[in-house]
Amino acid sequence: MPKTIRELADELKVSKQTIQYHYQRLPTKNRQKDSQGTNMISLTAERIIRDKIAKPLVANTQQTDSKKVTKTSKENNELIATLRREIEDLKSQRDKQLATKDRQIDHLTKLVDQQQQLQLATVADNRRLKDHVQKLSGQLTQKTNDNLSTGNDLFNIQDKKSKIAKQKIVKSGSNKDGIHTNRAIKRWWKFW
Repeated sequence: MPKTIRELADELKVSKQTIQYHYQRLPTKNRQKDSQGTNMISLTAERIIRDKIAKPLVANTQQTDSKKVTKTSKENNELIATLRREIEDLKSQRDKQLATKDRQIDHLTKLVDQQQQLQLATVADNRRLKDHVQKLSGQLTQKTNDNLSTGNDLFNIQDKKSKIAKQKIVKSGSNKDGIHTNRAIKRWWKFW
């Protein structure tokens, strides 16, 4: 649970200015404000500030009597308890994230299964269509064999038409350079 600067200062038995000093030097992601604009110290920020303050306290307590050493061990116990709570919070967040990832994996697996089923249905449809096309092409080849003699007659007719078209080439007048050019007669319906 987040604490105010005053609460943490009272807990660590240091001045508010000391806590404020360390709080201002925290990364911006570790700084929080409540709805009233009061600076709030998260568990992560509290741990960082405790570590920074505990180092000078350990040095001071080693120089003083044993009473202060026992206070430092109490502070260390509190720090350990805080760290354990933070570990529990991180574990619960991790478990939530893993549960979310499991749901996402299940959803994606279902989508892949659906895609595979659709792919199989498409392949089956393609095979049916291919068989149908082969059947139709077989019927078509039978008809072309029957009409092969008729096709030869059509070819002869087209050949005659092309000879007639060549004969319709007329000599046009000479152009500017005096060169005679041959041009075919072009009718308006032959442009399409």
